[in-house]
Formats: sequence, structure tokens, C-alpha cells
Amino acid sequence: MDGMNIQDKAPGVVLSLTGRVALVTGGSRGIGAATVRLFRQAGARVAFSYRVAEEQALALQAEMGGPSVCYAIRQELASAGDGDALVAAAAEHFGRLDCMIANHGIWPPHDAPVGSMTDTQWRGTLSVNLDSVFGLVRAAVAQMQRQTVSPGQSRGHIVLVSSTAGQRGEAFHADYAASKGALISMTKGLSTELAGEGIYVNCVAPGWVRTEMSGATLDDPATAGKVFGAIPLGRVATPDEIAGPILFLCTPWAGFVSGEIFNVNGGAVLVG
Repeated sequence: MDGMNIQDKAPGVVLSLTGRVALVTGGSRGIGAATVRLFRQAGARVAFSYRVAEEQALALQAEMGGPSVCYAIRQELASAGDGDALVAAAAEHFGRLDCMIANHGIWPPHDAPVGSMTDTQWRGTLSVNLDSVFGLVRAAVAQMQRQTVSPGQSRGHIVLVSSTAGQRGEAFHADYAASKGALISMTKGLSTELAGEGIYVNCVAPGWVRTEMSGATLDDPATAGKVFGAIPLGRVATPDEIAGPILFLCTPWAGFVSGEIFNVNGGAVLVG
């Protein structure tokens, strides 16, 4: 017995990242912005990237305490080199990097049969959704390996955001499905490679989430019925419902979780 009376303990369970530094890509809107807010609430200092939504990015930076604790970085993410540059900027600003969340991505909303999909679309989707993630992971791992950590503390956490499409495919969106499926395979391979060094690599696989990117599809009667009908819970997720599992995977409560594909899709992956 440690002598502590149960009444002396704070109620609830604490998910704390105090003293840790996180990088969230695509952090100005949607899932990314929800993740930035939640990581700041958990005590982390957070850098996040944006591409064009400068007004939203700067507003979020100010809302979360300013650049000393929440730092917005304008960065294109369409190549491995772009990923390297973003990690370097975040690490230079905060002095270290403990968590890297690859959340950005594109989903061309128009149907593109594979027989007529252009090289430009295929290459563009994979450049953003896969090539830049490789650069982010490469640079983040190198940074984590250089850092000193306290005894018993993890060296770092990497969370890749995939999709149900990466597991069951998506007709007329072969480019998107291929890129997200590659992130799942990357998660498994990286976990095998890095777990022994104390670098945890996991994946969160959302289904449909109401964001600016998905709004037009979800509000279109011609497509909404099909979307909602394929989700056993009968609704789409909120960004906060994806940010929560991302945060969990970066805390000590997930200290025995590595290489996991964490499905957050209302059961949709089971029935698609």
C-alpha cells in the first residue's frame, strides 16, 4: 500500500502530454485542427502545418496560446523533401519532436474510372498522400533518434492517418485507396523496425468525417444516402472523435500498442 487515500486522487483519467512536442500536418481545419486543440489541452506544445488556409491557421495559433506553444507553419506537402522541411522547421522552433501525426491528404471528389484516370491525378494523389509522409517519417525518426529521453519514457510516437478505403478499397478512387493502403503497410513495417528503439508507430483509420473536404458529398442527396447507409452507427464522425484516438496513441496509456490499425469508422469497414 502506498498510503494514498482514494479521496486524495483527482477524479477521472488523465491523458497528459506535458513536456512533449507534437507536429500535426494539415492542422488548420477539420481533423487536424481538432487534434491540435486536443494536444494543447493535454499539455503538449504543438506545431502544425497548413497550405492555403492562413487566416484559419493564424486564428488557431492565437486561440491555442500563440507561437511559443502553438506554431503554425505554411508548408506544401507534395514530396518527400517537403516532409523533411516541415519536420526541420518544427524541431528548430521547439527544440525537439516527440509526436508526429501525418493527417494531411487529398481526395479527388470526382469519380475517375481506372481505365481513364490520368497520370496527373494518380501521381498528384500519391505525391501528397504518400511521398510527403515518407519524408515526414524519415525526418521525424531521425530527429527522435538524436534526442535524449528520460528513463522509462518513449523515444517518440508516430501516428499515420489512413482510411477505410485503404483496407477495403474504393471504386473509382484507386489513387486514394492505394495511397491510404500504403500507409497501413508502412505502419506495420515501421513498427517492426522501430519498436525496439522506443518509437511507437500506429495508424488511425477513419471512415466518413464531417469536414470542409467532405461537406459537399455529405450534403448532396444523391450521395448522402449511400454514405450513411453503409455506416452501422448511421452517422458520420465528428473531427473530435478522430482526434481522441490519435491523442490516446501518443500517451503512456498506449504503451503496449505498436503497429496497430485503429479503426474509427462506426463499423463501416466491416460491412463495406
